[in-house]
Amino acid sequence: MGANFFLLTSFPLFFAFSCIKVCGNAEVRALMEIKSSLDPENKKLSSWTSDGDPCSGSFLGVICNEHNKVANISLVTKGLTGKLSPAIAEFKCLSGLYLHYNSLTGEIPKELGNLTELNDLYLNVNNLTGIIPPELGSMASLQALELSFNQLTGSIPREIGFLKKLSVLVLEHNQLTGEIPVNLGILGSLKRLYLGFNQLSVLRRLNGNFNFKSNPGLCGTGFTSLRVCTAWDNVNQVGSDVPDSNNNGVPKDVPGAANISHLHCDQTNCSRSSRFPHAIIVASVITVTVTLVIAVVFGIFRRRRLKQKVGNTSDTSDDRLSTDQTKEMYKRSPSPLLTVEYSSRWDPMTPEKSCNSMYNEFLNGFKFNLEEVESATQHFTELNLLGRSNFSAVYKGTLKDGSMVAVKSISVTSCKSEETEFMEGLSLLTSLKHENLVKLRGFCCSKGRGECFLIYDFASKGNLSQYLDVEENNRHVLDWSKRVSIIKGIAKGLGYLHSSEPDKPSMVHRNISVEKVLLDQQFTPLILDCGLLKLLADDVIYSALKVSAALGYMAPEYITTGRFTEKSDVYAFGVIILQVLSGKGLLDCSMRLAAESCNFENFIDPNLKGTFSVSEATMLTKLAVSCTLEDPESRPSMVSVNEELYRSSSG
Repeated sequence: MGANFFLLTSFPLFFAFSCIKVCGNAEVRALMEIKSSLDPENKKLSSWTSDGDPCSGSFLGVICNEHNKVANISLVTKGLTGKLSPAIAEFKCLSGLYLHYNSLTGEIPKELGNLTELNDLYLNVNNLTGIIPPELGSMASLQALELSFNQLTGSIPREIGFLKKLSVLVLEHNQLTGEIPVNLGILGSLKRLYLGFNQLSVLRRLNGNFNFKSNPGLCGTGFTSLRVCTAWDNVNQVGSDVPDSNNNGVPKDVPGAANISHLHCDQTNCSRSSRFPHAIIVASVITVTVTLVIAVVFGIFRRRRLKQKVGNTSDTSDDRLSTDQTKEMYKRSPSPLLTVEYSSRWDPMTPEKSCNSMYNEFLNGFKFNLEEVESATQHFTELNLLGRSNFSAVYKGTLKDGSMVAVKSISVTSCKSEETEFMEGLSLLTSLKHENLVKLRGFCCSKGRGECFLIYDFASKGNLSQYLDVEENNRHVLDWSKRVSIIKGIAKGLGYLHSSEPDKPSMVHRNISVEKVLLDQQFTPLILDCGLLKLLADDVIYSALKVSAALGYMAPEYITTGRFTEKSDVYAFGVIILQVLSGKGLLDCSMRLAAESCNFENFIDPNLKGTFSVSEATMLTKLAVSCTLEDPESRPSMVSVNEELYRSSSG
């Protein structure tokens, strides 16, 4: 009986351990197969070895989740020349696949359709051929599909329209033909649609604007530069897509797509020639139904995240953690893209480490200890929580001297794993000193909590986005002089970042937006997160930049180059000018047309009730237009911007 009981109880344990080992070996074998296909000469992925551990951090570009399953593969600009193996389908927990800016060949494996947990698929700027597999329509979690700048042929699969969470679809610069699937027009989550430079033929009921250049024969409704679709164009449509004879070939029962962009505006219409291309999301009227769907999806996503126990590290109030607790803390991460267990040796503040000794003397004046941080935030109480992002949480705090601060908590799993790179980034942050940049008071890195904290001066008036889209007579309505002052302050701050100082190199913000501009008690604008991306892991940066792109701040050249420059900051600054002047967070095509033609009645925030300077409005609007030109070389530098703003003040 005892022996039988032992066998019965031990067998499940043996099976569980065996399963873990077998599953782990299966992922290693899959990685080896992918390596042989992506890098047949073993020049780029030599760190991938059959006897290695993919979750140890030794496999280039491979990141695991808290269950030791491969969650992200990021091999951007690695010079890969092979093909993508169907073995990629073995990674059932994969949430991000980033292989863009390589020279991959061959077809896109249809087996990718089995990756139902994948959020991001980036295969753009390669040499891929063949069709877009219809099987991709089975990837229920997919949010971003980037396949541009390849040599893909065939039509856009109708199955892509089944991806209910898809927010970004980029297929431009391929050789695609045929009709644009009508069901793309009812994807409520779709915010960016780039289809230009193909051979597509029919555009049906996609209300909004997008890049339709170099698609000979394209027809559509609501676009002055396109011919209206006729019955002949729709002869192959079936079912509910059959055109109504009195509706110019547009199905009655297919609503227009909300928030679809790639805007091409000039002074007379939304057309193919524009000085506002690839810009801001078209703000369509979002129905109550879509709002409810988004709320439900968000609720499901949040509940699922809680089940996975990928939370923030403020759940633990006692800093005296056991070894097991400490390991669990390292596994946690607020980032949906990155959950990796770092080595317990990660401790950038250890003075005896040679790689850090060069920074210690300089950084000493900025160091806080954990007790000070916990005391300031009242042990990170939820009452002091100001907000969360994908990779951080921000708390309001009070230091012992009575000064108010904002404490940004970042899990080490979201930070760069190379301590030298992390310390270089931290050193850069402490070197930034300007009246229009949020002042960094100090930092604290806690090995026990698995977190780093950045302590900033507190900005009492919140961020600039709170002052957009407000109702008439709301206390958040900014008067004209404040708006002009805020624009000028942001320009000065960006100008400082771009300049080279004796103790500071020139740098690019890369993620400037109205959410990254705080306001102090006197409404002085303070740019936030300058240099922060220098501290973060690549996958977390991709997550942050996706938000920026979806909101229209991403300069168009980033799609082709994958690089940020001072001119990409200038582009985002131009978008901010338009937002501040109009009082709108999202600008539609008609508003930009009104701005370009200086039709202030339809552009300047009506909450101002006409109380503004026409000369200043004209100057600022023209400045915004020049900052958002498609050609980066045609945009002014921040030096020129500040000179123009200074001349207008003097005059």
